[in-house]
Amino acid sequence: MTIGDRMTSASANSGMSCRNEEAPGESQGSATANDPSADSNNAGINRRAMISVRAVQATPLARDALFEPNTLNETECAANNACDSSARSDCPRLLFIPVSAQQGTGEYARATAIALAVSQRLPRAEIHFVLNRLAPYASGVLFSTTWLPSSATFHPHRVAALIRDYRPSLVIFDNAGRTAQLKAAREVGARVVFVSSRARQRRKAFRLRWMRLIDEHWIAYPQFVAGPLSGFERLKLRLPHAPVVRFMDTVMPEIGPSESESVVRRFGLQGDRYVLVVPGGGTGHPGAENAPQVMAEAAARLATHGLQTFLVGGEAPVREPTNLFGHAPRLPMAELTALMRQARVVVTNGGDTLLQALACAKACVAAAIAADQVRRIARCEAAGLVVSSSLDAPSLERATLSLMSDERRRTHQLALVSRAGITNGMGTAVTAIATLATS
Repeated sequence: MTIGDRMTSASANSGMSCRNEEAPGESQGSATANDPSADSNNAGINRRAMISVRAVQATPLARDALFEPNTLNETECAANNACDSSARSDCPRLLFIPVSAQQGTGEYARATAIALAVSQRLPRAEIHFVLNRLAPYASGVLFSTTWLPSSATFHPHRVAALIRDYRPSLVIFDNAGRTAQLKAAREVGARVVFVSSRARQRRKAFRLRWMRLIDEHWIAYPQFVAGPLSGFERLKLRLPHAPVVRFMDTVMPEIGPSESESVVRRFGLQGDRYVLVVPGGGTGHPGAENAPQVMAEAAARLATHGLQTFLVGGEAPVREPTNLFGHAPRLPMAELTALMRQARVVVTNGGDTLLQALACAKACVAAAIAADQVRRIARCEAAGLVVSSSLDAPSLERATLSLMSDERRRTHQLALVSRAGITNGMGTAVTAIATLATS
C-alpha cells in the first residue's frame, strides 16, 4: 500500500438530531459510571447506567451538501434504547477518552460534537465518556460518564481496566492515552482512533509500538498549521499494519443556511453585520487567566463604536455599554457554528474556534490564550488568513476596528481563506467511526 493509499483528507457530511430521556449523571447506575466521587479503584461500569443514543435518521445527502437538522438543542441528546451486547454491528459501544483538564474545552467539545453526529448515523450505539470530574464542563456532559480525579492519561491502569470491563467496539483517544490503555483496547478486540493536535502527541502516535495499536491517526488542524508529513513519517507509513492518517482541518456540526439564520434572528442579530467574540477555552489558561475577561472587555469596547457585537462565553461586563451588545454565557456548538456562519468578523483565540471560523469562511482576529496557540496564529497570519493581536482589550479593539473599516482588506483576507480550502471534517470522522465500529 502506498502512502497515498494511507492518507486521506477530510471532506464529507453528517447531521445531528436527538432526544433526551434521561440526563447523563442522573441514572441510578454504579458510582463509577456517574459519581465523580467514586472510588478510584473501582473501574467497572453498570450496564444499566450506560447511555445509548437513538437519533432521528437523516435523509441521504449528496457529498458536500449541508444538512439542516431538525433541532439545534444539544441538551436533548439521549438514551432510550438498550443494546444486546451480542449484536455488536447493530449496537456498537463507543468509548470517548479526550484529554480533560481544569482549563480548556477543545478536545471535549470536539469529542462531543463527533459523538452527537455519530448518534445520528448509528442510532443504537452506546456512547460513554471518560472525563476529569474537575473539568469546567463537568456539570453539563451529555453522555454517560466515568469520572476520574484528573485526565485519563494519569490513570493508565484504571482506564485500562475500564476498557476491559466495558469491551467497547471502538475507542477514540483525543490527545490522551497511554500504551497500557491502547493495549487493553486491542485485547478486547476494539478498534482505535487517536487524535493529535500537538507535536508531542503526534510523535507518540508515530512511535512504532503505537502504530501497531492504532487503526486511524487523525492529525487535528490543516497541514499548513500542523505541518505536513515528514519524510520519516512517510517512511513509517510504508510498514505493515501502519494506521490510516488523516488531516482533520477542523470538526464542527453541519448547519444549513435556514437553521443558521433562525439562530441569528433569535438573538436579535443582523446577518453579516455583527462582530462575534468567542474567548473559548472555558476558563483562563496558565499565564492568561484573565483571557475571558479581556475578550469581554474588548467586545464591550467594540459596541461603543456602533458595532453590533455578540459575546459567547465568559461574563458580560457589569454594565452593558449599549443595546448593540449581546451576550450568551454558553451555547451548544451547533448554535455557535450558526452564529459564526453569519458573522462579519470573528474575534477569538488560537484554538479550535479559530479553525472553525476559517472553515466558515470568516475574517478573523485572533489572540493566543495558551502557549501552543502562538505558533498556530503565526502560521495563519503568515498565510494572510487572520489578523493577530496581543491579549489586551485595546489591542483587540484596534485590530477589529481596522479590519471592519477596511473592506478591501477584509475582502482580500476572505479570498485567501477561500483559497486555503479549510474544510469541516465531521463527515469524514463519522464515516470512519461508523466503518470501524461496525466492521
